Amino acid sequence: MSKSFDNSDFKHHIDQVADLVREFKLTEAELEVDGFKISLKKSAPKVAQSVVLSHGEIAHTESAPAEHYEEPTPPAPVNHGTPITSPMMGIFYIASGPSAPPFVKEGDTITAGQVIGLIEAMKVYSEIHASTSGVVKKLVAENGAILNPGDVILYIG
Repeated sequence: MSKSFDNSDFKHHIDQVADLVREFKLTEAELEVDGFKISLKKSAPKVAQSVVLSHGEIAHTESAPAEHYEEPTPPAPVNHGTPITSPMMGIFYIASGPSAPPFVKEGDTITAGQVIGLIEAMKVYSEIHASTSGVVKKLVAENGAILNPGDVILYIG
């Protein structure tokens, strides 16, 4: 069965999908309306649009050059020193109580085995000990934060 379609409706649907691709910075999108399937794929620096009709006919269009597109690059890792990580899941505390001084602060010199914080799990507090000696370069975990095993608490340099 062959369907007839209004060319302006067809172009309107293509424009709608293309607008969504641009607005949400998608790399591809598909729309199926009344048995017609529209598939758009974005590649840098142009937006290539392929339209596949239900009866197998393929129409290709190419829009004006897209805005400059770059793959996001992950930030370069910053070496703050040796990480001290959480051995378990729980709530991290930097001090033994609300009015107590913190176990460590950035710039403090610490020794291996020194307590650097507490983790509370199921109403049990466990001390977290430094695995190496050095200076606290960066305190990452915030007081009261929920940590998972392997989350960085601080860096020692």
